[in-house]
Amino acid sequence: MESHRAVLFDGQGAQEVGMGKDLCEIDPDLRRLYEEAEGVLQMPLCSLSFTGPAEALTETVAAQPALFVHGFALFSLLQKRLPAFRFSAVGGLSLGELTAHAVAGTFSFHDGLRLVRTRAAAIQKAAEESSGSMVALIGADRSAAEEIAREAQVDVANYNAPGQIVLSGTLQGLSLVPELAAKRNVRKVVPLDVSGAFHSRLMRKAAEELKTFLQDFPLEIPRIPVYSNYLGRPVREREEIRRSLADQVTGSVRWEDCIRSMLDCHIHQFVEIGPRPILVGLLRRIDSGAQGIALTTVQDLQSHEHELAH
Repeated sequence: MESHRAVLFDGQGAQEVGMGKDLCEIDPDLRRLYEEAEGVLQMPLCSLSFTGPAEALTETVAAQPALFVHGFALFSLLQKRLPAFRFSAVGGLSLGELTAHAVAGTFSFHDGLRLVRTRAAAIQKAAEESSGSMVALIGADRSAAEEIAREAQVDVANYNAPGQIVLSGTLQGLSLVPELAAKRNVRKVVPLDVSGAFHSRLMRKAAEELKTFLQDFPLEIPRIPVYSNYLGRPVREREEIRRSLADQVTGSVRWEDCIRSMLDCHIHQFVEIGPRPILVGLLRRIDSGAQGIALTTVQDLQSHEHELAH
């Protein structure tokens, strides 16, 4: 029987001190997975994930690998406990798209770690070299957000859900946004606590570095359709995957488009995997009738076992 279910992975910002500790305590295979990751990444991933401090875990070079490993490990436990678990689409928000590719078999866990390490280092470097940030527009439609971005000379970073669009760019450009938003009756402009202007033109150097790295990076055709943030639809061909992963760094995250595209394919259940339930909240804003299940811990997995087994 065909499954009408998608698995979604969290992006940067969802990291939480303590993430993954329960996984390593319950399953020696997952403990080994974390140890393998530490060896490849050459960083104290376990202590950063399990005990923090939060400031260190929030840094891009730590947060992205920590989320990738946590998502992959929790998904592995789900498959181990529920061998009958089926899904017909996979996606992830920004960094989460890499986790989605890893579980779809586009690349191995080991190669995924190398890719995440390269991406995170390039993005952190680009953020440090440019003084930028991000703001969320609450209550803006797409055309208003795009007009504001054009006038302020910033970029639309995320089309998250109806009424939730994120802009990214220079501090000077973002300082113009509240006034431009007020003119268009946008309900609220919320500054985001981020270390850089992600998904904007200020990330160009990071995108170029990632593009170079991806040229010789081993890729397979994914076993399950992976939805691209940059394109808002599934990607299947190797070259398209290479391009979309590099373009995603400077391009808009079309999350709402990804979810609507999945809904058009009759997907009705969405399983979010990550340390904090963020994507199920966006899902409700996109389609209040869609079913969202958030798995953040082993306990969540146990309490939703019955729903997920069917």
